[in-house]
Amino acid sequence: MSWEEEIVMRDVTNAGLVVSDRVGREVAGQMDLEEALEASRYASHPYSSHPREWPPLIEVEDTWELPPALIERYNAAGGEGTALCGIFPEIRRAWASVDNSLFLWRFDKWDGQCPEYNVEEQAICAVGLTISTPGIFVEAIQYLLILATPIELILVGVCCSGGGDGTDPFTEVSLQPLPEYTIPSDGVTMTCITCTDKGRIFMAGRDGHIYELHYTTGSGWHKRCRKVCLTAGVGSMISRWVIPNVFKFGAVDPIVEIVVDNERQILYARTEEMKIQVFVMGPNGDGPLKKVAEERNMLNQKDANYGGRQTATPRASNRLAKPSIISISPLSTLESKWLHLVAILSDGRRMYLSTSSSSGSNGTVGGLGGFNNHHHKPSCLKVVTTRPSPPLGVSGGLTFGMMSLAGRTQTEDLSLKVETAYYSTGTLVLSDSAPPTFSSLLVVSRDSSSQSSQSGNLGASARTSRALREIVSSLPIEGRMLFVADVLPLPDTAATMLSLYSELEFCGFPSSAESCEKASGKLWARGDLSTQHILPRRRIVVFSTMGMMEVVFNRPVDILRRLLELNSPRSIIEDFFNRFGAGEAASMCLMLAARIVHSENLISNVVAEKAAEAFEDPRIVGMPQLEGSSGLSNTRTAAGGFSMGQVVQEAEPVFSGAHEGLCLCSSRLLFPVWELPVMVVKGGYVAASENGVIACRLSVGAMQVLENKIRSLEMFLRSRRNQRRGLYGCVAGLGDFTGSILYGTGSELGASDRSMVRNLFGSYTRSMESNDGGTSNKRQRLPYSPAELAAMEVRAMECIRQLLLRSAEALFLLQLISQHHVTRLVQGFDANFRQALVQLTFHQLVCTDEGDRLATRLISALMEYYTGPDGRGTVDDISGKLREGCPSYFKEADYKFFLAVECLERAAVTPDPDVKENLAREAFDFLSKVPESADLRTVCKRFEDLRFYEAVVCLPLQKALALDPGGDALNEQIDPAIREYAIAQREQCYEIITNALHSLKGEGSQREFGSPVRPAAVRSVLDQASQRKYICQIVQLGIQSPDRLFHEYLYRTMIDLGLENELLEYGGPDLVPFLLAAGCKPVQEVQVLSAMMPATPSMGQPGAPIHSNQAKYLDLLARYYVLKRQHVLAAHVLLRLAERRSTNASNAPSVEQRRQYLSNAVLQAKSASNNDGLVDSSRGAFDSGLLDLLEGKLAVLQFQIKIKEELEAIATRLETIPGTSESVQNGSVPDSMFNGDADLANAAREKAKELSVDLKSITQLYNEYAVPFELWEICLEMLYFANYSGDADSSIIRETWARLIDQALLRGGIAEACSVLKRVGSRAYPGDGAVLPLDTLCLYLEKAALERADSGIEFVGDEDVARALLAACKGAVEPVLNTYDQLLSNGAIIPSANLRLRLLRSVLVILREWAMSVFAQRMGTSATAASLILCGTFSPEHRTVLNQGVRDKITSAANRYMTEVRRLPLPQSRTEAVYGGFRELEESLITSFSFDRF
Repeated sequence: MSWEEEIVMRDVTNAGLVVSDRVGREVAGQMDLEEALEASRYASHPYSSHPREWPPLIEVEDTWELPPALIERYNAAGGEGTALCGIFPEIRRAWASVDNSLFLWRFDKWDGQCPEYNVEEQAICAVGLTISTPGIFVEAIQYLLILATPIELILVGVCCSGGGDGTDPFTEVSLQPLPEYTIPSDGVTMTCITCTDKGRIFMAGRDGHIYELHYTTGSGWHKRCRKVCLTAGVGSMISRWVIPNVFKFGAVDPIVEIVVDNERQILYARTEEMKIQVFVMGPNGDGPLKKVAEERNMLNQKDANYGGRQTATPRASNRLAKPSIISISPLSTLESKWLHLVAILSDGRRMYLSTSSSSGSNGTVGGLGGFNNHHHKPSCLKVVTTRPSPPLGVSGGLTFGMMSLAGRTQTEDLSLKVETAYYSTGTLVLSDSAPPTFSSLLVVSRDSSSQSSQSGNLGASARTSRALREIVSSLPIEGRMLFVADVLPLPDTAATMLSLYSELEFCGFPSSAESCEKASGKLWARGDLSTQHILPRRRIVVFSTMGMMEVVFNRPVDILRRLLELNSPRSIIEDFFNRFGAGEAASMCLMLAARIVHSENLISNVVAEKAAEAFEDPRIVGMPQLEGSSGLSNTRTAAGGFSMGQVVQEAEPVFSGAHEGLCLCSSRLLFPVWELPVMVVKGGYVAASENGVIACRLSVGAMQVLENKIRSLEMFLRSRRNQRRGLYGCVAGLGDFTGSILYGTGSELGASDRSMVRNLFGSYTRSMESNDGGTSNKRQRLPYSPAELAAMEVRAMECIRQLLLRSAEALFLLQLISQHHVTRLVQGFDANFRQALVQLTFHQLVCTDEGDRLATRLISALMEYYTGPDGRGTVDDISGKLREGCPSYFKEADYKFFLAVECLERAAVTPDPDVKENLAREAFDFLSKVPESADLRTVCKRFEDLRFYEAVVCLPLQKALALDPGGDALNEQIDPAIREYAIAQREQCYEIITNALHSLKGEGSQREFGSPVRPAAVRSVLDQASQRKYICQIVQLGIQSPDRLFHEYLYRTMIDLGLENELLEYGGPDLVPFLLAAGCKPVQEVQVLSAMMPATPSMGQPGAPIHSNQAKYLDLLARYYVLKRQHVLAAHVLLRLAERRSTNASNAPSVEQRRQYLSNAVLQAKSASNNDGLVDSSRGAFDSGLLDLLEGKLAVLQFQIKIKEELEAIATRLETIPGTSESVQNGSVPDSMFNGDADLANAAREKAKELSVDLKSITQLYNEYAVPFELWEICLEMLYFANYSGDADSSIIRETWARLIDQALLRGGIAEACSVLKRVGSRAYPGDGAVLPLDTLCLYLEKAALERADSGIEFVGDEDVARALLAACKGAVEPVLNTYDQLLSNGAIIPSANLRLRLLRSVLVILREWAMSVFAQRMGTSATAASLILCGTFSPEHRTVLNQGVRDKITSAANRYMTEVRRLPLPQSRTEAVYGGFRELEESLITSFSFDRF
């Protein structure tokens, strides 16, 4: 398809609005007959005549004489026999009976055959024809002929067969006697026989009763055929059998006519005395007959719609005889749903009757559901309105019409004298026998020109525009008219009509057994204008005493064709356009020019060219112009007044009759399909059910006919455009102004055709406002130029042409799909798709994206039927048809796509790996050219099966770029809704790649929406190494793409799948920004650490809330930095993780996890400080800054962990130990703070939970947790860690030590206190003893030891306190010794002699320890080893080892303390041991080194 024929969906959508509007008008224009009759009350001329200068409206097509055998038989009877006649349109046969002989012959053509069927001696009194009930007779018997004689009823089989070409199914008709189906009539003479569409046989007897004839297969004693009286009671039935007819007296009103309304299931009966009876046959037409109404005096009823007055005519005063009812006919639901029956009187009047007690229909119409098939239950029979008789003296183009009036004398009654009448679907045929010498045939039919005025003035028209107006035509007839019947359309044409129009509710086609020929014939009631493109000319056959005559009704398009063939003057053509309207006449010209009208003869080229010229002649169809008489706004309102004081509306362009005709022609072509679904579900199932059979609503033949007509119309328009004919030629010479008119794409959606073009050419609108600053709100609009108006019309017509082309392609696609069985194609799709397909209308299929999507899915299923594993061919087999027939649905891109699918199918069944890869590569190359049109979900699954992951990655990325070529997904400056839509479009493509990762990880996603269930290629089972290889391949291919949005999507997916190692190994340069953005929002830049370090984003505020999902990104970031040996950055991220506060307590990291983060951060900081790559200045910065910070935070966290554990231990002890709180007993917690065990345990638990949530500062830990729960040991550790100085004498530290010692004494006595002192003091002692209050500790412990020893509470050794102090000072003797010296030197502090004696014992222990530690240092061994050495014999060289200065200090101290012992006011027995110890130490140091006595 060239670029000129490309379909622009925006133009198609605009034209679709126009067609929808026209279809709505078409529906609204179908008036109910009652409404038209009501409106005709106010019309002065309900009848009109056909123009004399025009070709006749009706004309005799052919005449035939009666068969010679019939005439011979009639003459042989001497004219005194019983003769009947009639027509069976169903089998294309006329019939006549003479006495006991029945003759059948072809009425539409004489074939020389006139078979005769004879019954026994009795004369035939009634004849009927019905369809045969299936299953009773052989299949060849399609119809049954019913013959009634005075003594018996006879069934005869009718067999029909077609000719050799198959075009005429009624070429041969033979009669088959059925002797077993003959029954006696029981003395009842039948007057008429009528049959229903379902095969029921009703007979009217001269006795006034209605009978039904039943027939079955029969078995045993059951009769095969029986007659049932439907209207007689029990008494009447008995009298009929007991009393012979000859003895019955009383007037009998025989039934002379019965007719059946097969749509409403009503039977009407008319008697000789003009009594009309109404019977119902059940809702389905197969129930028992039930009388619901009977009216005897129909002619005396008041006309309901005429206010109770009788209808009068100019000739009413001349009537002498009372008129009689000569015929009744049911009205189809297509004509009226409130009027049910029409009765024709002998004076030519028509009475319209209803069986419903409710009033007439004034309901709304305006949609396809405006009319429906809902029938009210019959309850009465009343006259609704009466139509006056047609006037005399009219002419149908023949001079004989006036002779009927001229041949009568003045004294003769001028009223009609109707002998025979026939009414069918809006057409009335009367036989006027008033002239004394010959009869005339009056034909009354609807005036089509009045229908055109109705459609043009819909809505605001006067009541008379909707009135029923009829044309009366007259034809001469030789003899008397006996019978009239419609010539039904041929079966092929009827089948097409039935398929197209059967689903339209207002067409009234019931789901009965009515033949398609009869059903399609009812479409004539819609009028010629809306059906002349598809329905043939209407024909009737008139059976008279002199022969048979076929009368044909010329449609308006036939009259126009004859006018063009006869080279009629322009004045006559203009008169035709004026009578029907420029739009209607132009549509007829278009039908002739495009040759889409249904015609028996081909339209000549001369006529087609003349019609095209008339369609394009501006003198006939007019030119586009503005509303109103001037270019400015029209100030006249619709009601005829002036809009004084109102805002003047802007003038809008009004297109010419050519555009109007194109709209009418297009909408009528598309009318039967436009708003109806293209698919139906058969079998009584819903669409979502898999058991329902989905099929095209239209038959292939009907779609073919419609497609051909639409294509013909489109080709005509295209040829005129290419030839620059009409307005196309005007527009084509305008240069740049119309550069986008013929082929442009600048259309916008409008609400109708006028608003569409107003929006299309709004840029050319020029407005003129007053410059005087006045307060007038009126705006004058300068007129469009003629060129602009022409461009508007051409643009609108071009849109409609594209719509026609698109519609034809849609019909072609539906035919192709229907030929391949829709159910088979959609069997693999899900319920949602099936439901959407069944609900899809033709309008949606043509004009909407949803329709295009569903069509693509159907084409995919069709192509799979050919290319699947059990395919029936290749892509080229079917793609050629699709590319030629529906290129807008099957584009070149689709062709390449299915070529690729074919390659994939071949690759799936190929065992050779090289061939498989080459085929996959070939498919990839095809798809790379059309990535935007490919259904990648299905295709990439096949590539996955082949392990060709290059296509799995590259194709979705190419499609994502094609869907968002402008990069809206990355543009933060545009509308958020547009950006979100672009992102969603891209992510749908990205999901295909991530699904492949899911599959490789064993987490396969669900089958995509609507994809057909098909056996996937057998995948080889992959080991872990192969899985990792393919995963890495996907990641590497994805990283190579420049699509940053895809990188983020890929990173998130890999993290969710647990592919962190692969992510860190193969991540691109944007991985760090992604992890930072995901872990810290917003991302900020921080200072450069050094000249060699890149800028590092800040981790946000310390302790800021972080979601657990963000934490995993930060954790990955830290791992990435460690992997890349960026230790400082890793330490910062780990610190951020350790300090983070969670938004949800349940997701908060534990303190142990935080400790691990900080430990790792310290490790990374140490690694950075030890990194040789860093300059010295940077290393110093790390050593003094980051590392110290991290270690300090780690120490504080250790305190927090300790406190938490202590609090949990306290809570556990309180919960497990009954009775009084242990802490209260031993005084560890003051009573004023916690009342009882429960409160204390709860408080401890709550505080422990608080410590588990986030990090606390050292101040918080001390003041809020450690002090309230008297955790003095931890308090001291925190004070020493914080280098707390406090006041000058460190009272806080002394007080805390005192509380700690008291707590220890309460818990375990001196032993516990000494243990605590050793443990805490050794950690707090810096080396000089300045921060340890040794004097306080020494005095406090010595006093406590003395008191407890004296009271016998605890056994306390002399060495316990002294050794504890030495351990607290890490073995430093001099600070401890100095403390004791200070205490002993101040008598005020220690006035007690017993206490001083205990202190001296401790000093002796200290001096001995000093001596041994000094010796151990000189010996290079431990103090224990030194004591072992000193216990043995020393060599002289050993004695020289001791330092003389230390010896002197120990000797001097021992001497001094011996003196102090002597001064104690205690008995010598108590001091002797201490004194002796000092003396022995002094002597051992002065004389020899025998330390064994120590």
